Amino acid sequence: MAKKRALITGITGQDGSYLAEYLLEQGYDVIGMIRRSSTVNFERIHHIQDKVTLVAGDLLDEVSMIHLLREHRPSEVYNLAAQSFVQTSFSQPVFTGEVTGLGVTRILDAVRVVDPGIRFYQASSSEMFGKVQAVPQSETTPFYPRSPYGVAKLYGHWITVNYRESYDMYACSGILFNHESPRRGLEFVTRKITNAVARIKLGKDKELRLGNLDAKRDWGYAKDYVRAMHLMLQQDTADDYVVSTGETYSVRRFCEIAFGHVGLNYQDYVVIDERFYRPAEVDLLVGDPAKANKNLGWKPEVTFEQLVTMMVDSDLQANK
Repeated sequence: MAKKRALITGITGQDGSYLAEYLLEQGYDVIGMIRRSSTVNFERIHHIQDKVTLVAGDLLDEVSMIHLLREHRPSEVYNLAAQSFVQTSFSQPVFTGEVTGLGVTRILDAVRVVDPGIRFYQASSSEMFGKVQAVPQSETTPFYPRSPYGVAKLYGHWITVNYRESYDMYACSGILFNHESPRRGLEFVTRKITNAVARIKLGKDKELRLGNLDAKRDWGYAKDYVRAMHLMLQQDTADDYVVSTGETYSVRRFCEIAFGHVGLNYQDYVVIDERFYRPAEVDLLVGDPAKANKNLGWKPEVTFEQLVTMMVDSDLQANK
C-alpha cells in the first residue's frame, strides 16, 4: 500500500513542527511548504529536516500552490501558515487579511482545481470568538472577533465551510484554543513569561513587563493539539471542531506557577506596562471540547501546570 502523503503549510512554526513529527511517526511522507525568503528559520524542524521534503510556495500566490499540489499529489493538506500574532495584526491589518484570510481561499481553490478529493484542514482560532457571546465556547457559539487577526481567521473559517458545502470537498476547521510549548515564539505572552523567568533566575534580567494580567485563556499543549488535527481528517465526514482543555487560567496564574517553579514570587518582578494592552481586549476564552472528545476520541494529556513548568525548564536550559 502506498504511503499517505501530507502537505503542511507553515511547517517551520510551532504547530507545523509538531504535526510533521507526528505524521512521520504515523508513516506519512511529509511535504513542507515554506516561503522563499532569506530568513526562513528551520530551528523547530532541524532534527527532522532530512526526513521531510521542503518546497517553496506562498499563500499570496495561488499559481505556486497549484504547481505544488500537481507535483507532489498529497492526500491531505494542513493549512497552518498565517500571520499569527494578534498584536501585529493591528499594525499590519491588510497583510494579515491577505495571508490569514484570502490565503485560505487561494489554497482551497488550488485543491479544487488540482484534486477536489484531497482532504483539507484549516487552522481556525479561538480568537474568532473574541468578545465572547457564551461561556464556554462551542462549535455553535456566535463569533465576535476583536482583532484584525480574529477577523481574518473568521474569513478563512467560513470560506472553508463554503467550499465544503459548494464543492462537496472534505474540508474542515479546527477551532483551536491557545496551545503553547517550548517551541512557542518569544513574542507570545506565555513564552515571554517562561523565558523571562529563566533569565531572571539566572541573573540575566531583573523585571518582566506585561499588559493585562487578568485576561483568561484556555491553554493546552501544542503537541496534544496536532493529534486532533490529524484525527479530523480521518473521519467519514468533514466537520468543524473546538479543540481545547475546557479549563481557563489568568495570565497572573501563569506567572505564579512559572515564577514559583524556580522559587520566586512573580510580584517582585512583573511590571504592568500599558503598551502591552490590546486596542480591543479579549478577556475570557474557554472552550467546550465535548464534540472532539466524543466524535474524535480526543483528550489533552498534558495539564496546565505541566505545560508551564515544561516551558520554564526548557528556557532554563536554553539560557544557560
